[in-house]
Amino acid sequence: MSYSGALNPASEDYESRPHYYIGQHDSDRCEVLDDDQYNQVLNSGFNFVTAPITNQHFFRRVVDQHKEFLKERQEWNDRLAPAQRTNPSLPVPIVPTLTDEDTSLYPSHHIGSFITYASPWIDLCSTDPYISGVSRQVLNMEVAYANFCGARTIVIPGPRQDESGRGIAQFARAIQEALLQVTRANLIIHLPMYREPLLEEKCETLSDIFDGSRMDADPKKEIDIFTSWDSWHTIRSVCEYSSRLFLALRIPRRVPEKNLQERWFSEPLHFLTIGQSIFQSNRAGSPTLTKHHQDLINRYMRLKNAPWIILNDVGPNAEDLGAARAIKAIEYPSLAEASKALQERKPKSGLNEYVSYMKYLERQQPPYTAMETPALTSFQDWLQSPLQPLADNLESATYEVFEGDPVKYDQYEAAIKEAMAEWKILKKPSALGTESEPYNPELVCAVAGAGRGPLVTRVLRAAQATNTKIQLWAVEKNQNAFVYLLNKNKREWDGQVTLVKTDMRGWGGPVPRGSSTPCKVDILVTELLGSFGDNELSPECLDGIQNHLFQPSGMSIPHSYTAHLSPISTPRLFADIASRESDPHAFEIPYVVRLFQLDFNAQKVPNHPRFQQAWEFVHPVGVNRADEFAAEYGFGRKYVTPGGGAMYGSNGTNEHNARRCHLTFVCPTRGVTHGLAGYFESTLYESQLEGGGEGKRVEISILPDQIDRKSKDMISWFPIFFPLKKPLYFPQDAELEVSMWRQTDDTKVWYEWLIEVYAWVGPQTRIKVGASEMHSSKKVACLM
Repeated sequence: MSYSGALNPASEDYESRPHYYIGQHDSDRCEVLDDDQYNQVLNSGFNFVTAPITNQHFFRRVVDQHKEFLKERQEWNDRLAPAQRTNPSLPVPIVPTLTDEDTSLYPSHHIGSFITYASPWIDLCSTDPYISGVSRQVLNMEVAYANFCGARTIVIPGPRQDESGRGIAQFARAIQEALLQVTRANLIIHLPMYREPLLEEKCETLSDIFDGSRMDADPKKEIDIFTSWDSWHTIRSVCEYSSRLFLALRIPRRVPEKNLQERWFSEPLHFLTIGQSIFQSNRAGSPTLTKHHQDLINRYMRLKNAPWIILNDVGPNAEDLGAARAIKAIEYPSLAEASKALQERKPKSGLNEYVSYMKYLERQQPPYTAMETPALTSFQDWLQSPLQPLADNLESATYEVFEGDPVKYDQYEAAIKEAMAEWKILKKPSALGTESEPYNPELVCAVAGAGRGPLVTRVLRAAQATNTKIQLWAVEKNQNAFVYLLNKNKREWDGQVTLVKTDMRGWGGPVPRGSSTPCKVDILVTELLGSFGDNELSPECLDGIQNHLFQPSGMSIPHSYTAHLSPISTPRLFADIASRESDPHAFEIPYVVRLFQLDFNAQKVPNHPRFQQAWEFVHPVGVNRADEFAAEYGFGRKYVTPGGGAMYGSNGTNEHNARRCHLTFVCPTRGVTHGLAGYFESTLYESQLEGGGEGKRVEISILPDQIDRKSKDMISWFPIFFPLKKPLYFPQDAELEVSMWRQTDDTKVWYEWLIEVYAWVGPQTRIKVGASEMHSSKKVACLM
């Protein structure tokens, strides 16, 4: 099979898929490539190459020095009494500084295109303090020298085994120290996806040479596929989620189960490394990858910062590259001399067959969807503070972003059509009706919080589609947007809309044509929902205007909305928030964010779904002492809970909008949670016809498992993220107990959240093994 067609960048859909940036690594390479060899590798289709920081001369020097040290230590011990031989103050080996014979890496104009590779023969996890000490010194010298040369990426081979907690801790501490040695370079830890038997690294380490006690993994032993992730989690936790610490993930021959794939997907991936043994051969003898491998790579390449791909030991190797050097050694070769050199070491020319295949896979990726436009991709995992539409006046550009989502407005229009059509069918009493004739075919409609008017347009279109006569009011508090509405009413709406500039909570109600007395509203349409449903104070806003709804038949669109939660692992967001040292409340802000590079902690089990409802708001709500509070406070009616005892010394006018929940999430595999992902669903209109059923319910949703069914490709809302100040680790088969409160003091609204970890130790016994702090967004609350 030929893959050459994959290389045509002029193809019309070339830009509609992620690009592969492919590098080459040779495990046997001991010297940095010279310019001719480097160009030969690039000409074979690779975009970059790896370069060893030190060479075999340095390796032999360290080994010889350690042999000499062991010999001297033995002689020293022979002269000491037995009790003194374990003295920790005895001399330790010190590795001398690098010399020009120890490396072929030097500052150059193309150093930035090299991925420097630390020595794989060091053993930072060794139980021998002398070997681990020498290894640590070597690592510090290499990363410091690479940083000096201008290298910006340094790959460090990860631990060979995961069982030794002490060894992993030593490795993590060494990486933490190395990060202090380099000021600008990124450190990349090379780890396998899991410890696949018979695919361990073969490079001999110092422990193999001097200790020999390390045992290879038993291929018959049951594999715990999460041990490699455990090691990574220890390393990055010790390094405090450094923004310069990344991961190179070695793809295994057998792709693991989906939950491990998603776990690694959430981590800071920089490289995917694929060895020659991972490829299979097709009938023509060309390399291929299984469908499972292709799906895994396609998934990871959807990241905004997609990982680069490194192909290991697929050529051109040292022998292939030697041909160019052999010809170059003859300053002015004759044709005969050049022909002889080529025959002795004939270099492979043309595109590397493995690169050709990877370029073919690049072309076979599914094209970007409507949810993967460059603009939307740029929002992946980008933290934004929630809007405060009551406290702030939005800019035109913000409104324009909202209006760019046709799905939302199509759903709103469908809901309004259903409401108008059913009003006629049911001949419901209306605001313009009389005692003798309650039903009037002319409806009074209002759009509260009209913005730049997209919902106004949809109400007019729904009325025209259902042949419904309406009187329409648009209420907007933003004086700048109000100017836009005035102009739009003249240009597009032909003066059909009565515009009112006021906060909806202080509106006196509509005055119908030909009357001087305010009337009620039949259909109230609002666009106040936030990422968590209520986080932009939709309940509080509607409290202040719903007294204008005609009773009992007046309706609100939306009719109801629910908030939903799920605990997630998102190292990237945690590191981002942790870096905001200037903001003392950074971990207590509920962020709006297009969650993408994440791993859901919980699995769906009976009675405990992955996404669970926290609470619900339904409009209109019941009225209680509304007239008294309206008279007392001078604004739109408030709806309150009877009795005293309101929190925070308030008078309790908003206590009915407080909420609380306690949810239990089941986590079959061990992991770490960094916070809570919040979503919402809304029923815009629910049929009032008997037997109306699902067909007459108009909904929108941003829940990952419901959005495609209820409002596919809707982009108006990203999820909300409630972070934890400290990552919370949980064991296998744990339960996460999530408690959350929506609090209010009549002037503002905020959230409080807490996560507890419980583990089962018996059929009927659970113990608490961890908990987060109580978090509160009160300092950055939404102002009413």
